[in-house]
Amino acid sequence: MDDIDIRMRVGLRIKQLRAAANLTQDQLAYSIDISRSYLAEIEIGKRNVSMVNLERICDGLDVTLEEFFSDELFS
Repeated sequence: MDDIDIRMRVGLRIKQLRAAANLTQDQLAYSIDISRSYLAEIEIGKRNVSMVNLERICDGLDVTLEEFFSDELFS
């Protein structure tokens, strides 16, 4: 996984967790008060996500930052 850009890995992890929570991009974005287009760009690795927004996303997905980064994408 080292050859995948960190933005891509973060985006893939968000998408993975969002799918597991059975949430659409619209639903997650609305629940954490960010735009759906911004969330979509994060998920495809097009945008850098700030730590503040990553924490908001994790809260919306009901996971801790530790749980977020415990995936094999980050090992």
